Amino acid sequence: MKLFTRWLRCFGALCVALMLGSTLPAAEAGAPLLDKNGNPAGFRTLALGDAAPDFALPGIDGRTWRLADFAGPDVLMVLFTSNHCPTSHGIEKRLQKLRDDLRGKSFGLVAINPNHPEGLSLDELGYGEFTDSFADMKPYAASNGWDFPYLYDGEKQLTARAYGCLATPHVFIFDRERRLRYAGRFDDSRFPEEATVKSPDARNAVEALLAGRAVPVALTKPHGCSTKWREKHAKHVEWETSWTKIPVVLESIDAAGVAALRANPTNKFRLFNVWATWCAPCVEEFPLIVSLARQFDMRDFEVITVSLDEPKQEAKAQAFLQKQGAGLTKRKQDSVNKEGRKTNNYLFTGASQDALVAALDADWPGPLPHTVLVAPGGKIVWRHNGTIDHATARAAIVAAITPYFAPPPAKK
Repeated sequence: MKLFTRWLRCFGALCVALMLGSTLPAAEAGAPLLDKNGNPAGFRTLALGDAAPDFALPGIDGRTWRLADFAGPDVLMVLFTSNHCPTSHGIEKRLQKLRDDLRGKSFGLVAINPNHPEGLSLDELGYGEFTDSFADMKPYAASNGWDFPYLYDGEKQLTARAYGCLATPHVFIFDRERRLRYAGRFDDSRFPEEATVKSPDARNAVEALLAGRAVPVALTKPHGCSTKWREKHAKHVEWETSWTKIPVVLESIDAAGVAALRANPTNKFRLFNVWATWCAPCVEEFPLIVSLARQFDMRDFEVITVSLDEPKQEAKAQAFLQKQGAGLTKRKQDSVNKEGRKTNNYLFTGASQDALVAALDADWPGPLPHTVLVAPGGKIVWRHNGTIDHATARAAIVAAITPYFAPPPAKK
């Protein structure tokens, strides 16, 4: 399984330290990999007036970019952002609007992904279809129509340390002499709707510098997703390994029970997966189903499994689920308990599969596995018969639940 493969890469914090020792600033012997603020060795905080630190980073266009490549503009914005973060997603359209509004002006923009993929746990990837890998940066930028350089610092993360990147997004704006004149948030909203912005801090700073004025507010606090330092990897391996040890509860269910779940009177999206231990494609697919449950664990989303094993094979089905690590996290268990249920794993007891088809999905052709994504209120928004493609399923889920933080409902 993917989790086991990840575990093999590193046997705890010592292995991470040894793996990084040749490329990252050394910590004193016995010192923690991260300080009390969660920052690694070599991390500094740029002060107003400091010179922009140099860098040499690979871009998604295949070339290596250096600070000198941005020598032309009077104002340069260095934006640390990422593929996975919902706050970064929230500024995407506003970032592009700023870019468009300043075309023809002496303004430069470079985006840098500071994160290493091993610095994230699987459940931190629930707000998008992309990881923070270099490979995923190109499709992510293409999905936003970005025409400015997007660089990768995740391999060594030295630039993020030199600039003092605390989160994504984190903005640093420099004047003609490449002295720091603004640092902090892009603006004050984590939501995608422009109407939620009350203080467009980065825009204000850029426009002031272009006009020869002092920046009105030079320092703000960045908000968003913490920088995913590679040193966090061992902690995430330990956390993800703990998921496999969660006890699995398997309960019986009939067609009426499935229909009640399918009606979905909750605010959660429900991914139903019908499977059986005697179904080879189901067994092959099941680790992907579990990974989807983990990835979107922080969202209003849950996976509900329905086994078509014979009732007398309940112990076999339960043992399979346990081996696959299909137990519910505390977050999901609490959600299930509030509904008066005990589990999201069921064994169908009805004699007729036709009754199950009628209860779950009338368009289900019959073979296993079968997967449907059900929106709040019971509408099926995506279905697939047969083994799912993980990327396709992930994209369907993200499209349904959106890659953003949800703004509060409008007042009536």
